[in-house]
Amino acid sequence: MKIETRLFVYLAPFFVAMGIIYGFITSWQEPVGFLGMPLLGALVAMIGAYLALTARRIDARPEDDENGEIADGAGDQGVYAPWSWWPLVIAAAAALAFLGLAVGWWVLYFGFVVGVIGLVGWVFEFSRGQHAH
Repeated sequence: MKIETRLFVYLAPFFVAMGIIYGFITSWQEPVGFLGMPLLGALVAMIGAYLALTARRIDARPEDDENGEIADGAGDQGVYAPWSWWPLVIAAAAALAFLGLAVGWWVLYFGFVVGVIGLVGWVFEFSRGQHAH
């Protein structure tokens, strides 16, 4: 996680500096740029800090080893549902939500309900109850 941490931590001062330079160039008349870019720098710094704290807690990954081989990263990378239909439900909910922005706000509520159903279904897809074995 060294590369990711450095990327985010080094970009944070860049965005803050660019926001200040942008403010000078526009004579502080355009508020979105000179406020947005330093805020983006703060967000990038928060991600970098999270990655730095996470890198301390976990062991070094195969990607962090300069002399690592591709085979070092072999094995299970996580549990994924290859035939899950729930992402399709969430995509339909997003489509309904954007349709609601174009057509009418009442459609947005249907998109929200479908989205909550899809998200709960996706999160609890493999759940078989509290005492399942």
